[in-house]
Amino acid sequence: MNAPRWDILLLVTLAAAATKPALGQTASPAVGAASDRLQSAVSVPDFSGAWVHPYFPGIEPPVSGPGPVRNRLRRPNGTGASQLVGDYANPILKPEAAQIVKRHGEISLSNATYPTPSNRCWPSGVPYIFFQHGIQILQRSNWITLIYWRDHEIRRVRMNEPHPAQVKPSWYGDSVGRYEQDTLIIDTVGVKADRPLAMVDMYGTPFSPALHIVERYRLIDYDEARAAIARNSKENIRIDEVAADPSYTGKHLQLQYMVEDENVFTVPWFATITYERAAGGWDENVCADNLFEFFGKGTDGAVPTATKPDF
Repeated sequence: MNAPRWDILLLVTLAAAATKPALGQTASPAVGAASDRLQSAVSVPDFSGAWVHPYFPGIEPPVSGPGPVRNRLRRPNGTGASQLVGDYANPILKPEAAQIVKRHGEISLSNATYPTPSNRCWPSGVPYIFFQHGIQILQRSNWITLIYWRDHEIRRVRMNEPHPAQVKPSWYGDSVGRYEQDTLIIDTVGVKADRPLAMVDMYGTPFSPALHIVERYRLIDYDEARAAIARNSKENIRIDEVAADPSYTGKHLQLQYMVEDENVFTVPWFATITYERAAGGWDENVCADNLFEFFGKGTDGAVPTATKPDF
């Protein structure tokens, strides 16, 4: 006879309490594996594997409400152009931020390319990294690892823990996660703003130390995903070189996220990314081997260099 559900939940709770390492210690692999087996006794969505979002230059705006900065330049079919000119008139932007977006657009219109984390090979940070076409998700009960295609940039998410009272700023910030039914929620603060090329998107929209991002991941049915992809196709260019499995009709991964920063934005804003299953292997993609040429200048983007070793 199967145990009642509350018995299973009690066993999981007691096991977690018994196996949780003391402060400053690390759980052994055996303890981690046992915790993972216990986790499987409850309903936790499986987001693991490789996913792709083969679109450029941006992400899906929300169906309604305040959304991200979008491209002012449009192709004949209405989708955003590959040349990036952010809409500085978006009401989410405070005046100073709007001027920064406008200046970036003016550089682009002059047939040059302004520096971004992408073309200068700097760490992307959050939420800038979300434009990346590929993502791998590795799940365990006490942590989740997100690996992004370019340079295999990595984020680590601690599960079921609070942010520290004093967060030390870092390139990707402090990310903590939890499950709410079928949804993985990741809360991020402490993204390092004192850095080169501090921007939340490819249009140069700035951010401050007050930046706060909440991500919500869930698996959606094929029909719902197909409708979201159709909406996205009206906004962004599909990149055929990014291999998605054309025959896959199972669950898709959808990320809906919120961005707020009281020093930059007038209100919190929202965006969506609908991922398809990746086809084939996970190719190596190293930024220094794939520099972006500057429009009209005939020169490649510069990568970070040092005049002397730092060790």
